[in-house]
Amino acid sequence: MSQRFSKNLSDKDGVMKIGDSDEADLVSRLVRGDEDAFATTVKENAGWMLNLARRFTNCDADAADCVQESFAILFKKIGEFQGRSKLKTWLHRVVVNQALMKIRKKTNLREQSLDQYLPEFDRNGLRIGPVRISDESVESLISNKEIAMKVRLAIAELPDIFRVILILRDLEGYSTAETAELLEIEEGAVRTRLHRARHALRKILEPTLGAKYLGDIL
Repeated sequence: MSQRFSKNLSDKDGVMKIGDSDEADLVSRLVRGDEDAFATTVKENAGWMLNLARRFTNCDADAADCVQESFAILFKKIGEFQGRSKLKTWLHRVVVNQALMKIRKKTNLREQSLDQYLPEFDRNGLRIGPVRISDESVESLISNKEIAMKVRLAIAELPDIFRVILILRDLEGYSTAETAELLEIEEGAVRTRLHRARHALRKILEPTLGAKYLGDIL
């Protein structure tokens, strides 16, 4: 997926709008147990954290639980925060971990098939099924919020392991190594599943968005 389109899909609203010195002061107050600092942290971060958790879990209730659990971890372990990254970056990783734990409790991420979502071909290697061709430009499509929403909904259709890998790699910017570590699988498995997830996403999107520009996006 192109970097430009990934940015369009990623929800960056709710980012803490504070400078380094302000953040250092906030963290210091959090460590001291300042209730106002906790309230500020929740207010500035709850929105994007909920969006992130919902994208992974596909469930509003589970997403809300992830956010609540993430703040509980923040309140409990803020003393361990070393300041080597932004507080938002640290919270991002906590939310992702909580979401993955939720998913693991419901399904076996290692035993999922994507076959029904992949393109089908006949014995001659020709694609089965019509492919709609769009005349609309890539520029206008990727800047369209409605199109971005269609892509989000298509991603939500994917089986958990493929959806999670696609989100981690293409939307959240985690490296192959980081994704493998988070999911406790080999890097080769991440690459293979990401490739298959992208193909599946193309098939889901083609009937409504067309194939002419999908090659530039995915």
